[in-house]
Amino acid sequence: MKTKGLFVALMALIMCFVCNEAYAYDIKVENADGVTIYYNYINEGRELEVTGNGSDTYSGTVVIPEEVTFRNRTRRVTSIGERAFSYCNGLTSVTIPNSVTSIGDWAFYNCSGLTSVTIPSSVTSIGYEAFYGCRGLTSVTIPNSVTSIGNYAFAWCSGLTSVTIPNSVTSIGAWAFYGCIGLTSVTIPNSVTSIGGGAFYYCIGLTSVTIGNSVTSIGESAFYYCSGLTSVTIPNSVTSIGGGAFAGCRGLTSVTIPNSVTSIGREAFEGCNLESVISLIEEPFAITGKAPDSRTFSLNTFNNATLYVPVGTIDKYKATAGWKDFFFIEEGDGGGITPDPGPTPETKVCAKPTIHYQNGQLSFKCATEGAEFKYDIKDSDVTYGSGSTVNLNVTYHISVYATREGYTNSETATATLCWIDVEPQKEGITGDEDAVTEVKAMPVLIQSEGSGLTIEGAEAGTPIRVYDLSGKLIGNTTAAEGATRVNVAAAAEKVVIVKVGERSVKVRR
Repeated sequence: MKTKGLFVALMALIMCFVCNEAYAYDIKVENADGVTIYYNYINEGRELEVTGNGSDTYSGTVVIPEEVTFRNRTRRVTSIGERAFSYCNGLTSVTIPNSVTSIGDWAFYNCSGLTSVTIPSSVTSIGYEAFYGCRGLTSVTIPNSVTSIGNYAFAWCSGLTSVTIPNSVTSIGAWAFYGCIGLTSVTIPNSVTSIGGGAFYYCIGLTSVTIGNSVTSIGESAFYYCSGLTSVTIPNSVTSIGGGAFAGCRGLTSVTIPNSVTSIGREAFEGCNLESVISLIEEPFAITGKAPDSRTFSLNTFNNATLYVPVGTIDKYKATAGWKDFFFIEEGDGGGITPDPGPTPETKVCAKPTIHYQNGQLSFKCATEGAEFKYDIKDSDVTYGSGSTVNLNVTYHISVYATREGYTNSETATATLCWIDVEPQKEGITGDEDAVTEVKAMPVLIQSEGSGLTIEGAEAGTPIRVYDLSGKLIGNTTAAEGATRVNVAAAAEKVVIVKVGERSVKVRR
């Protein structure tokens, strides 16, 4: 008994130490609105991450600043640290600035009162259990900058009815939306290649799922017990359906399995009351049949559903383990159901061209050999000023597409070419106040690429900021050598304002 008591005391001491470590902070700074936020130094003290203080939790509305000044030193806030807001039940709203690139593990764990969160277009990753148990969240928009959603990231969010997964996401972590019973429909974009095990486990309100045509495997239990699911589209890119992937989806009445599938795990459709199974697989492989345990389809499906198979393959199915257990097997597609044919390989499309400017020459390049360029260039002399002072700036708006005989025309590439003042001076002119001032300028080329803008020609170290037409800052960075990219996915408009140094120019995305 003494040994047991010593062990309990030791564990309590360890847990206390862990908790204190989790909420250690370097500085605390009060915002203009009176809210105190705790920070840790990261990246050798050059940047800050938001952290918490176990004895003083956040509540109400919290607006995290882009920069924090402490003892006359200003640093950017670039991360939401691990457990920064965990268990802050009184927290209702959080605004994360465009400077933040990552949301750490357990960042908002069990913030049950959180109803609103703004994830900016600068964030590239959402950590493990980042929003686990945030039951008050009803809607989440994940920006185009995010490439990965961590395991359990939004698990047990009971109020989440809508989620937007952008084209930038390549993987959805295991159990990412586990228990989000309010979700009604999900579209998984073409960028996603893998869906983690249990990703939408027990999302009982889910009625419709569209899976993008880049997904190659549906992980085990990905849609387990989504009992409200009535429709699912499995694309031609999928080669494997994991064990229990759609088990317990009682609302499913029909499923189409594309020819690309080469394996179906045990219990993949167990507990589904399917009326028809449309298999487009031309060379059937063995599955688990009516065996008492781990059957691929439910016993009810084997006995009552009709299995539709490609014309000319019925004898193969009747001779293949598992498939031969279907009582009703017919050739055909089950009544005019047309599967997704996938991309047509014989269709040739010209590659989207790129625009370049160097040594006074504008040039276009295209990966399609022999392509010709059709372009349009508009110039605008922008005049502005007051009194007797008028400033002139010339800007060129460029659009170009590639074409070749036998090919479909490419997408249109657009760019804006302008000149940025470097240093006004009077060279070789003395004693004349009315002399014309010669202005040194450098050419800057700004072009849209996906969810971002690429800026070429700006001097390294030049600040670059992007605003929407309402004046809201939606992206910022500092020019580097060569090309610099800034993400502007948050902009709803097709036109944004780019400020390079002190020069502002409107750019069409």
